[in-house]
Amino acid sequence: MIIIPGAWQPLSEKGSVFPRKRTLVQRFLRAGNLYIRAERYSSSVAGDFVPRDMRRPHVLMMSEITVDGKLTLKKGASSKILMKYMDHATEVLLHKTRAACDAIMVGSHTIKIDNSFLTVRLVPGKSPLRVIPSSMADIPPAANVLGPDAPTVIAVCSRAPEERVAVLREKGVSVLVAGEDRVDLPLLMEKLHDNFGVRRMMLEGGPTLNWHMLHHRLVDEIRLIHLPFIVGGADTPSLVGGMHIEDESQMIRLSLSSHYMCGTNLVTEWQVLYTEKEREEVGSPVNRG
Repeated sequence: MIIIPGAWQPLSEKGSVFPRKRTLVQRFLRAGNLYIRAERYSSSVAGDFVPRDMRRPHVLMMSEITVDGKLTLKKGASSKILMKYMDHATEVLLHKTRAACDAIMVGSHTIKIDNSFLTVRLVPGKSPLRVIPSSMADIPPAANVLGPDAPTVIAVCSRAPEERVAVLREKGVSVLVAGEDRVDLPLLMEKLHDNFGVRRMMLEGGPTLNWHMLHHRLVDEIRLIHLPFIVGGADTPSLVGGMHIEDESQMIRLSLSSHYMCGTNLVTEWQVLYTEKEREEVGSPVNRG
């Protein structure tokens, strides 16, 4: 992770639900060039920015996180235990972000532990499409995301047991096949874009889903709500799990686009920089050896 002190200040109100729009404008003005990012982004309706090189949604990962990077108190514990310590203003920000998105995605393991509704409740607005990758259609029949509060897509692979798929369809949700042996996340993003009109998606994933989304370069931005606690625990879930990296060249680099207080919580917003070209454009420091 590369943190740049003194990041550019936002031109719009702090806490904007999609900080990349703000970052793009800042970069345009700083460079005095209105097409500096045109080779990667094209303007869409309502000011959205859609990658040209892939038909997929713009993805914002959002999560609460302790000072030592943990999501829960311990392995198998619900993240709701820590979320209850968020300031009310931060809860409102979370629901504003949901309302501004076409879809929200969490993993099936998170559904089993948290049994979340994933709806908009604290602010006016429509609840987004709920997207749950579950390769083998292993979603509890009583899960709240299968209820009528908002539309739901369960993404499965072609090997998912037919009886489980049938149960899900009986609940009135859409079952989308994306992949042979497991859910193919890039393919899922493409299908959500093409078949469901998803242009903006919020990711509230756990460590495994977050890692896979980053590994496939499908996350554009990260927004973190910092909680003033230290939890500890070698196996306590952190923001990103997955495989260990071999050297620093495999690190996913970030650029700090904004930081601000939301009530009593610090919020940081990050742009994900996958390529050397992206790092050069934002002036990210490089290893000089």
